[in-house]
Amino acid sequence: MHRPPTAEAGVADELSVVRPDLAARYAAELPAARAAVLTRLWRALTHEPLPWIEGRVPGPDGVTVRLRDGRRLHGPAPDPYATAAYVTAVRLDGVPYDRPAQLMTDLAVPHGAELAVDLDHSAASLALSRAAQPARPEEWPEKDWEWEQRVVDGHPYHPNCRSRPGFSVAEQLAHAPEHRPVVELGLVPVPAEACLVTGAWPDRMRDGRRVLIPVHPWQAAHVLKRTCEERLTGHPLMSLRTLALDDGVHVKTALSARLTSSVRDISVPSVAASMTLSAFAEELAARTDGLMHVTRTLGAVTDGSPDLAAVLRESPGEYGGAGERVLPVAALAYTGLARSAAWLGEFARLTLTVGLRLLDLGVALEAHGQNLLVVLSGSGTPVRLVYRDLADIRVSPARLARHGIPVPELPARILTDDVTALRRKLFGSLVAGALAATAGSGPALEEALQSAVRELPRTPDLAALCGEPLPVKALTLMRLSPGRVGDLWTELPNPLL
Repeated sequence: MHRPPTAEAGVADELSVVRPDLAARYAAELPAARAAVLTRLWRALTHEPLPWIEGRVPGPDGVTVRLRDGRRLHGPAPDPYATAAYVTAVRLDGVPYDRPAQLMTDLAVPHGAELAVDLDHSAASLALSRAAQPARPEEWPEKDWEWEQRVVDGHPYHPNCRSRPGFSVAEQLAHAPEHRPVVELGLVPVPAEACLVTGAWPDRMRDGRRVLIPVHPWQAAHVLKRTCEERLTGHPLMSLRTLALDDGVHVKTALSARLTSSVRDISVPSVAASMTLSAFAEELAARTDGLMHVTRTLGAVTDGSPDLAAVLRESPGEYGGAGERVLPVAALAYTGLARSAAWLGEFARLTLTVGLRLLDLGVALEAHGQNLLVVLSGSGTPVRLVYRDLADIRVSPARLARHGIPVPELPARILTDDVTALRRKLFGSLVAGALAATAGSGPALEEALQSAVRELPRTPDLAALCGEPLPVKALTLMRLSPGRVGDLWTELPNPLL
């Protein structure tokens, strides 16, 4: 049967033109990249509430997933917290599959064809990312953006960890952080009276009565379809659309492409609320006894469209002292620190102390490995946290009131007193996300959590963390549910039970 060209083949063809020197390394990286994506997909197939799955049956040599149409899918015993690629193949009615895109295609489930395209892109882009890495590990970097660029594999648990539909090979090499480029942002002039500006928009991004809005070059070419005469240079960070400018300020730009699950635009309400939210978060962080800082929003602007907007933030590096390093939690896996059980326990204790204290006050952080950063002492001890990007936190007016904290004027989508929603936000991002990915496996996560919780204050939130399954976003189900709005959730086995 004729099959359409794959993204893997397309990347190989483009590489032969734009970077022929990477072609052989790319081909060599493909099997491991497929296994990495398949491992993430297997996590979803064995734990998410996918409607076409009837049940899961563990056995001595793995687990069998029973599909509603009578077929059987068999693979290794799952570790939902593993980050190593331990699934090299699964069997669908006895037929082996080592390519996640082909497996999803042949499962023939609703919206599976669209996900299969993403899985194909994910494996191809991941192989490209790995192929372009230096042959030898470098010394620990000093600049914050260099730490960001160490995170090669993308999301630790999302099957679309490196899916970048709409980006050519040349564009990935020119814009993606793991390829370590210097990116030229365009500056789009917009009359000041046609903009919503909050905070202090800098003079260097103004031209008389016009506001100069930074725009990502991919956005300019594919969405705005315009060229930009004036430019800024910056270093792309983990999210790809956020860059560290030459003066150290970080700029988040609109990027109307679906990376992993979401389109990365910037809404008008988020621009309007940016300074209020920043001041509020700074006040709450002051209640952590110096254990956490929040990067301040300096200014935000939009022309009224989510496709042309930008936010300026402090660099997290502003909160590191002499001899200290500030790096995103996602980069810890590349340092070797997490191999120490004692270090992991100390890190878990720090993050849970801060996260649970803020949750009790009324703020649930989206504390995944990209938003949460850690300050390390010269010896590598975790001493403080830094949090950035407040767009997806949740705030409980009732909990704030209980502590005598005024409720600021915030977007309605951020406000909730639903205890389940608040705990899902924190536990799903911090425990089942940042801590799990840093630990790298269920047993290592269990040891770190057991060590940490002994010294934490006994609160109802801690009791829920210790006594219930861990909530986590059902990332694959969300991708297979295009008509649904908002997050969908599943539960993972709790190492503390």
